[in-house]
Amino acid sequence: QLIESGGGAVVSGGSLRLSCSTSGFYFSRYVMAWFRQAPGQERGGVASIDSQHHTIYSDSVRGRFTISRDNDKTTLHLEMNNLKPTDTAKYYCAAMEDYRGSPSLSGGQFDYWGQGTQVTVSS
Repeated sequence: QLIESGGGAVVSGGSLRLSCSTSGFYFSRYVMAWFRQAPGQERGGVASIDSQHHTIYSDSVRGRFTISRDNDKTTLHLEMNNLKPTDTAKYYCAAMEDYRGSPSLSGGQFDYWGQGTQVTVSS
């Protein structure tokens, strides 16, 4: 089970911290990721972290967002700074077993998904 929280409405330049609480699988052995989907757009990868804490980011968020994981609390985080209206979307966390030893932004590879949390950034 994956449950996202921390979404909300902010003005441009603001910050939010998303969290994804997990249960039911061996969290520390899984690649975790954040995806987002805006109305009328396809879902896209935002950031991912593997079991060794290697991270990757989409070009649109690199330098503004930071993904992290707390294996003791089986929780994934996404720190989002300098938010822009183009960041407005529903954000989802996802998990896949770390077979390949690398993070991923390919949604089709992920096995488990949360229900999402809405982030709205106004100008």
